[in-house]
Amino acid sequence: MTQPRQLWSRLTPLYEEGEARAIVMLLLEERFGLTQADLYCGGLDMLPQEQQKQLELLLRRLEQAEPVQYVLGEAWFAGRKYHVGPGVLIPRPETEELCRMVVQEAPEHPDVLDIGTGSGCIAITLALDIRGAHVNAWDISPKALQTARENAECLGAEVAFSLTDALQPPHDSDRWDIIVSNPPYVCRSEAAGMAQHVLRHEPHEALFVDDDDPLLFYASIARYATRALRPGGRLYFEINTAKGRETAALLTQEGFADVAIRQDPFRLPRYAVATRPTNTSTPTQS
Repeated sequence: MTQPRQLWSRLTPLYEEGEARAIVMLLLEERFGLTQADLYCGGLDMLPQEQQKQLELLLRRLEQAEPVQYVLGEAWFAGRKYHVGPGVLIPRPETEELCRMVVQEAPEHPDVLDIGTGSGCIAITLALDIRGAHVNAWDISPKALQTARENAECLGAEVAFSLTDALQPPHDSDRWDIIVSNPPYVCRSEAAGMAQHVLRHEPHEALFVDDDDPLLFYASIARYATRALRPGGRLYFEINTAKGRETAALLTQEGFADVAIRQDPFRLPRYAVATRPTNTSTPTQS
């Protein structure tokens, strides 16, 4: 009888045993409908031959450090299932906390912008969970936008997606009540310490920035937000945990009020929040 351990031991060169086991169990449950009890009752051997061949092909993909979310073609985020694939960043649990924060603090019927939407997980969550929200989302990747649109349609969310570069934003004024972004923030020098399944397969343009300008996207989005947010509107960032102080200084320098760095569930400085002052006029274009 095929033992489940035989499967996840194939992944231990890449993952700790507990993580390898969790990945294989997720694959077996989501794709083949096998529970842990099924496995210990010979469920693997009872799979039809065609499914056994399929399982072997999927395991080989996992052995090449392909993320299980890409192998399955889906990922869970905030209780909803999203389509994901190569070229689209896999949603992270830390970003769920960012969404919860925005939802809890949002006014009713806000105009919301998500910059760098990827799979659409932030924009869709806010569209579905904030009462009366009108949500727009930008990305520079046509592939990501196609995936985000498919996810929005499947989940019944109304989001206006557009191909827009965060480094060349439009000249909007007083348009948004909330701007939220999880932009690229990993310095290239940090890549050596990252997992192979991330480095080999996830889109580098959605992850990395040059070491000599680590706050490139934050600076551009913050400058845009100084004029595009309505007075009293709020800016929310997910940030590099090593750059909290620098990010706060940037936002203060740009004239934001109530700048705060907040911790994630692991007590790491993961989020920056700031407010456009109510007593200032829209900055003029230089």
